[in-house]
Amino acid sequence: MIVEAQVTINGSKAAVWAAITDIANAAEIIGGIEKIEVAERPTSGLVGLKWKDTRMLFGKPATVEKWITEAKENEFYKTRAEDSGFVFLTTMRISESAGSVTLTSAHETRPQGFVAQLKSLPMVFFKGMIKKAILQDLNDIKSLVEQRANL
Repeated sequence: MIVEAQVTINGSKAAVWAAITDIANAAEIIGGIEKIEVAERPTSGLVGLKWKDTRMLFGKPATVEKWITEAKENEFYKTRAEDSGFVFLTTMRISESAGSVTLTSAHETRPQGFVAQLKSLPMVFFKGMIKKAILQDLNDIKSLVEQRANL
């Protein structure tokens, strides 16, 4: 299942990139994140950055370890997480057109094995809720970038 959302931000690609790659401070930027614990930092760049991301899901804290698998500065980065028989792939992409910047977040859930495939069947009912949560994260980033631009 793939869920995608996007927002248009009044700011530069560099400013959006700075906000989305500030993983260590993501809990202060994105309201849906309770806590970030950086587990591993690469010697250079973003690829290999690994952290634990804690969010509230259905009223309970849920922590997942994520890591950046691919990145191109000021354009995109991809993350991977694995939990309970699922692989979660996320791409954060910045594009620019006619003087505006668009931030797109795409989340793909891949069940691994028969049991995970069975567990994934009801997920289609939560697709709207997942998209709403992704959009809220993007709007939190948008607010930060636009607020910084007006300082």
